[in-house]
Amino acid sequence: MDAMETLVSQWIDEHPEYHATLSDVDAALRDMALADPNQENPFLHLSMHLSISEQSSIDQPPGIRQAVELLAARRDDLHAAHHEVMECLGRMIWESQRAGRPPDGEAYIEQVRHRATQD
Repeated sequence: MDAMETLVSQWIDEHPEYHATLSDVDAALRDMALADPNQENPFLHLSMHLSISEQSSIDQPPGIRQAVELLAARRDDLHAAHHEVMECLGRMIWESQRAGRPPDGEAYIEQVRHRATQD
């Protein structure tokens, strides 16, 4: 496997609740059109894990690596930290789309840092 495939498989392993869905990707993609909008989308969820992993690996936006590492250390769990970062990332994207402006990377990092200082 290449590096990306290895990373994908690691995040899939962290989500056994998706294993059945991901065992037949073609059926899962067809079913997405019928999916309940209130249910989690495993493809979006895993894509966000990959996005956060990539952001951290290249430290883009600058400071995200340290913010994620601080949150992971505070929670003593990288997976749980990623789930919190996802909320911040989703909010940044939503606010950007709603306001019609570029994503605010500094605000995103500040939200992650703030979570790292909370109990």
